[in-house]
Formats: sequence, structure tokens, C-alpha cells
Amino acid sequence: MAWLEEHPTSGHFKICFRWAGRKLKKTVKTTDRAHAETALARFIDNLNLLERGRLELPPDADIGTFLLSDGKFNGAPSALPPQQLLTLGELRDQYLAVHANGSMEENSLDTVRMHLRHVIATLGVSLRVNSLTTADLQSHIDRRGRKRYRGRSLSAVTLRKEMASFRACWNWGLQSGKLKEVFPSRGLKYPKTDEKPPFQTLPEIERKIARGGLSAVEVRLLWESLFLTRPEVEELLKHVRDSQAQPFLYPMVCLAAHTGARRSELLRLRVDDVDFNSGTVLLHEMKRARGRRTNRRVPMSAFVQTVLRDWLAGHRGGQFLFCQVAVVRSKKHRESPVAVTHDEAHDHFQRVLAGSKWAVMRGWHVLRHSFASNCAAAGVDQRVINEWMGHQTEEMVRRYRHLLPDQQRQAIDRVFG
Repeated sequence: MAWLEEHPTSGHFKICFRWAGRKLKKTVKTTDRAHAETALARFIDNLNLLERGRLELPPDADIGTFLLSDGKFNGAPSALPPQQLLTLGELRDQYLAVHANGSMEENSLDTVRMHLRHVIATLGVSLRVNSLTTADLQSHIDRRGRKRYRGRSLSAVTLRKEMASFRACWNWGLQSGKLKEVFPSRGLKYPKTDEKPPFQTLPEIERKIARGGLSAVEVRLLWESLFLTRPEVEELLKHVRDSQAQPFLYPMVCLAAHTGARRSELLRLRVDDVDFNSGTVLLHEMKRARGRRTNRRVPMSAFVQTVLRDWLAGHRGGQFLFCQVAVVRSKKHRESPVAVTHDEAHDHFQRVLAGSKWAVMRGWHVLRHSFASNCAAAGVDQRVINEWMGHQTEEMVRRYRHLLPDQQRQAIDRVFG
């Protein structure tokens, strides 16, 4: 008696059968059902021959390998086949080398490097990957769960992301024939995590902090949930415009505030992505579809179109929409226009906010939160918001799908008077 079973995550097939009162299994190293069924038919024929005495099982042979090889295997299987001698460090290096060809966004690749570095810090760079067990993975989760960052323990979300990066690396090794066994993650236990608080207005957060009794960590979490109302967004844009900031910063902040674009999407923009005829901007995405670069068009407000026309009238040249020149420092020399970098955008944004009421903002993403929240508060259909914002998890949609406090009070007053 033999049958096929498919692994729920990897999709690989294995042949399960009973022999001498025990249930045994043998992988067929394929995700193609037709190939797996062909191997199963041959396996059943050989099993029948063995039961009728037409085949003789060597005393030191692995029965699954013996039957799958049509009885050609006559010795004990090697305890460590060559492809299983890979160390964890070697698997990491090969995986990163393959994905450094542009198949993964550089920011995402940096994150994977960091996650694998944490895993190797626990398990060791010379660990033989064929010996990895669920207990080893649990020890990593437990060790990282005791780590404190900015006054609080690492969240289960962070731990799951690290494990997901390691699983992706492992599955690549499995698909490329470097590994044989599926990733041993079944049964792992993660610490409980708190749901992120809903987005809150500046006055709401200030009132909570003014009551006192909050730790520095709790205060930081409150500011991470900040979103700005439309009047506050206008006030912020005026502050950036009137500051002595780099010229690219004001149009870049305006576009972020009026489209919800991510910082990375803003930095990838080219001049020709701005279409004044249709009143839209073409954003280049890297996270919506795995292994594929996608785009989305977002409408531009009349205000943003005016700001961008002024910016392009004095544009320094080159393909990229946001660029700068005349940077001469000890470690950087720039004579021709090039795209603004990730770190430059962050640094100049923090500089322009320093010393103002806006210094509590935790980076560019506040503008994205604010755009989605204000669209929801204005009654824009959630499906339209999702299209403008790009792919989102259901958790993020729930956080954006709310009304401003005043509108909530008006709604309940309409019910109860």
C-alpha cells in the first residue's frame, strides 16, 4: 500500500507506504504531480515484486531508495550525501550571491542579510544545514526574544520576519538541489505580540502624554502612530518651503503628502513619470508582486502639479526627478546631477524638522499614513485608497480605515442625538 502526500508549503511530493507494520516515506524531489504519480506507479510495482519475492531487499539498504530505484540500489545509503554537507554560512553566501542580480530590491536584500546574520549568530556559521532541527530554530527565537531594542523586547512580528528570510533561503537550497529536507519550522512558538495602536492625531497624542505616567517606550509608540490632519499637512509644507533646506526637499515632501508614495518610490521617479496632461504620476513599485516590478498611477492635486512645474523649470538635468549637485565633502564629491540617495532624503528631512513642532514625526512614512487617513476621513472609497496606496496587508487597511475623532462623534450623535 503506497500513496502520495504533498507538503502544504513547499509543494514537494513524497511517497508514503507501510512496511513491517510501520509507516515510512520517501521524497520524490518534484512539485509536478504528473511526475510524482509516475514515480508512485513504478514504486507500487516494485513494492509488489518485493512482497512476492521477485525482488530481494539487501539487509543494509534503505527500502524507499531501493524501491524508487527499481531495485538497483544494493548498499546502505550514504549518511551524508555531498549536497548535504553545506554549512549555514555557505548556504547564506550562495543564496545572497544569486539574488544580488536585481531579482530582489537592494533594501530588501539588505534586510535579508541582516536577518541571516542574526540567525547565524545563534546557530553558528559552520553548522551543517542537514543537521538543523526545530529545537535549533526555537533556540534562536528564544534568544532573540530576550533581546531589547529601544527599551522593549523584539516583537513576534520581527522574529517571524527573520524566520521567513531563513525559510526563503532554505527553500531556495531545496529547489536548487542543495538540500533534501523541508524547513523544520513546524511547531515553533513565538512570544505574544501587541497589535499596533490606531493612527492618532497630534492633539490626541499630546493629551495622552500630558497626563503623565508613560514610559519612554510608550511615548515613542504613540508618536509612531501619528498622522497629520489636512490643515497640519499644509502647515508642515509651509514650514519645509520656508526653511533653508536643499531645493529638492520641498517638492519631494509635497508629492509624498499628496500621493502617499513611499520614500523609495519617490527616489526612483524619473522626470518622464510625471504626466501633466493626465494629471498623474507613475510610481515604480518593488513590493507588490514577488519577483516582478510593477507600477501604479496616482492622480496629482492641482497644488502638487504647480509645485512640480516650478521644480522642473529649474531642474538640474538628468533622468531622475529628484536630484542634486554641488556636493563636495571629504567622503563625497559630486559635480553632475544624480538621484538623491535614501540616506540623503532621510538626513535632510530630519534636519528641516529639527527644533520645530514637527520634530516628533518618525520619518517620511508619517506622510503616507496621513494621506491614507485623510482620504478615509473625506469618505473616499477604501478600494480607491488601496489602489492609490499600492498593495497593503489587511492589518494596514484596518489601521487606515478610520474616521477623525470629530467625525466619529458626529456619527454617534446622528444615532443618539
